[in-house]
Amino acid sequence: MTDPVTDPETDPETDPATDPEQEWHDLHPGLPDWLRPVERAAREITVHDLTRFMVPDDADASDSAVLMLFGEGEHGPDLLLTERSHTMRSHPGQVSFPGGRLEAGESHAEAALREAEEEVGLAPAGVDVFATLPELWLPPSNFAVRPVLGWWREPSETWVRSPAEVHAVYRVPLAELRDPAHRIVVAGPSGWRSPGFLIGDDKDVILWGFTGGVVARLFEYLGWIEDLPEAPERELPAYMLGGRPRQNTDVQPNTDFEARRSPR
Repeated sequence: MTDPVTDPETDPETDPATDPEQEWHDLHPGLPDWLRPVERAAREITVHDLTRFMVPDDADASDSAVLMLFGEGEHGPDLLLTERSHTMRSHPGQVSFPGGRLEAGESHAEAALREAEEEVGLAPAGVDVFATLPELWLPPSNFAVRPVLGWWREPSETWVRSPAEVHAVYRVPLAELRDPAHRIVVAGPSGWRSPGFLIGDDKDVILWGFTGGVVARLFEYLGWIEDLPEAPERELPAYMLGGRPRQNTDVQPNTDFEARRSPR
């Protein structure tokens, strides 16, 4: 596979832990200024800031990666998202980052870029991977997911390249994700309440669940948005409730997420 960038997971030259004198702006000199806070946050944030669930030692989870790709479109800084096929067996119709399971010998960055190319035709050579987030657990499908953060240095055409996996492709302006008018709360099938966002031209597509949580918690950590537990509640469309039976439906939180968010 073409290696468009150095991989921050494996290249010691890009790891500040091996070079404590290295300045942030020396790590990825091509990033726009508005993306620098994300670069810094990725080095500081922990699983306890992002989710109630980290991967248990005995989970035997599928090692996976997703691409959280930041770009600049006609409406300013944006984020690439996909709407999964409504007929998929796992998480049908949900808005997600491109991604999937690692293949033998792949790094998380390589897997995320490969999956994005396969799903939406993304050209990996135009993406600079600048960080990864902590590994997160998705109990309903038993995936151990590492979000890979990328800068879309040279935007390429994207489309529904794999209709079996993807229903639609969105470039969502960060300004819209930060707008409280587009914020909602969703009560999922397992009973957990999830922060959500309304996206798409008509703001009728629901971003929620794992992906909505990653976006919300990272943006909260950055100070870009505030938690809005009293935002309007929306029901999920029926197509999102299908698919194969969910795993680990009775799992209990195993991080300090709630304690860190409780008022002191």
